[in-house]
Amino acid sequence: MDICPTFGDSSWFVHDRFGLFIHWGLYSLSARRGWLRMEEKIPTDVYMQRYFKHFDPDLYDPNLWADAAAGAGMKYVVITTKHHEGFCMWDTQYTDFKVTNTPAGRDLIRPMVEAFRQRGLRVGFYYSLIDWDHPHYRYDGHYGPWHDPADRERLNAIRDQTKYAKYIRDQATELLTQYGKIDIMWFDFAYPYPDGKNRDDFQSQQLWDLVRKLQPNALIDDRLDLPECWDFKTPEKTRPREWVTHQGHRVVWEACHPFSDGWGYQRDEGGYKSVEQLVTILIDGVSKGGNFLLNVGPTARGEFDQRAMDRLRGIGAWMKYHGRSIYGCTQAPSEYPTPEECRLTWNPQTRRLYVHVLAWPFKDLYLDGLAGKVDYAQLLHDASELKMSEPGDDYAKAHQTLTLQLPTVKPNLAIPVVELFLK
Repeated sequence: MDICPTFGDSSWFVHDRFGLFIHWGLYSLSARRGWLRMEEKIPTDVYMQRYFKHFDPDLYDPNLWADAAAGAGMKYVVITTKHHEGFCMWDTQYTDFKVTNTPAGRDLIRPMVEAFRQRGLRVGFYYSLIDWDHPHYRYDGHYGPWHDPADRERLNAIRDQTKYAKYIRDQATELLTQYGKIDIMWFDFAYPYPDGKNRDDFQSQQLWDLVRKLQPNALIDDRLDLPECWDFKTPEKTRPREWVTHQGHRVVWEACHPFSDGWGYQRDEGGYKSVEQLVTILIDGVSKGGNFLLNVGPTARGEFDQRAMDRLRGIGAWMKYHGRSIYGCTQAPSEYPTPEECRLTWNPQTRRLYVHVLAWPFKDLYLDGLAGKVDYAQLLHDASELKMSEPGDDYAKAHQTLTLQLPTVKPNLAIPVVELFLK
């Protein structure tokens, strides 16, 4: 099955596979949710008094963030420049609702961009199409702090959505011209429901054309409500059952996940995924031709908290030994069936097949379809040889089963990986 071509340069994207998402803004002070301005129906004056006047990330050191991401094996970063609350993390000239007017008093995007680039990571910008602060953003019954129809009608009477759409393009121009090469523009999100907002409300085609003009190689996500104008699909908080397709064709895709449920920093949230779960999500995605964008919500003082750092270090420990089963890899050819409780990834350049063993078996690992096709087998983490045996019984002969002899005890790793050198 063919893979749909992209408008931007996706060659690096499908090679690197693993990126960092960062959700950071005024909502970090609440330590609850990035959507709290809507969910708690907080009035503008209260939101300003409570959060805007107290945002001062005095411990912010983007070099530490970049070190943590690189140490985890991440190859790119997507930074929230503006989330739905409308607060801008750079010194934009188009609104006063920006970080330079808070106690922070400085552009927080530029040092972040510089730090990640110095560590060799590519840079992407997240930008919310939604804006609960802009005077010309029209409210609706789906997303926003105002749910009473009479209030919406009164507030919208003096609002011009076309002026807001121009505001989006003006700010996008700043982001695309003031920070060097941008590899990803991650827009979030049009919602073409009845009484929602679609491509016309955001003038998405003009925005798409602007990005293509200013950063021709940048990748653009699929949330502009433009059916044929996007570079990659973005399943959220889910693991697709197979390679994501569009009109019967495989596409470039990236699943985004937070550590737990929320995107911004949440002090009291306890459902953080384990290192093994996170590594499994990464492996599972690559085995279906996809990327994994893992989110961190920094604290309001500007740090990755201990829970996040523990996971990033744990992932990094696994990636140190298993990165070559991820980078440059994709779904295995259909001629190689996936063994039970395993995932396969395949590097077409080196012709190596990787068996990620999710549930450690007792002694033998059975690989159908591979008899006579493997030159050498080893555990990837220590390059220790695994003995192979060709089909013996009738089932093995019928299915061309190659048997690998594994250690009885599972190696002390989140997910052990077998590396197969094909003939």
